[in-house]
Amino acid sequence: QVQFVESGGGLVQPGGSLRLSCAASGFTFSSYAMSWYRQAPGKERELVAVIIRSGGSPNYADSVKGRFTISRDNAKKTVYLQMHSLNTEDTAVYYCNVFRAVGGPFDSWGQGTQVTVSS
Repeated sequence: QVQFVESGGGLVQPGGSLRLSCAASGFTFSSYAMSWYRQAPGKERELVAVIIRSGGSPNYADSVKGRFTISRDNAKKTVYLQMHSLNTEDTAVYYCNVFRAVGGPFDSWGQGTQVTVSS
């Protein structure tokens, strides 16, 4: 079955950095574009970053552009999100999933990893 295991979150001060990881299993990882989403308390889930199968042409939400970098390792079936210059508005639970223009993400979601930006 499809599984996503996110890790790397934590408490960080404004301006700090974190690197998130997501280990995927149960599907052919290299055949899918991958994405990171986040959901802040009381808000809808937001698409943050997308990376295509080969690892090129990343795309980012305007709110994180220039601060976040998505990458992937197909051999390890893992997608990463390097986050710099974090601010309080980045506080959320972060999730990974596939990106599909048709069909959207898989129905199965991981537990997410909490990122809290606070002084």
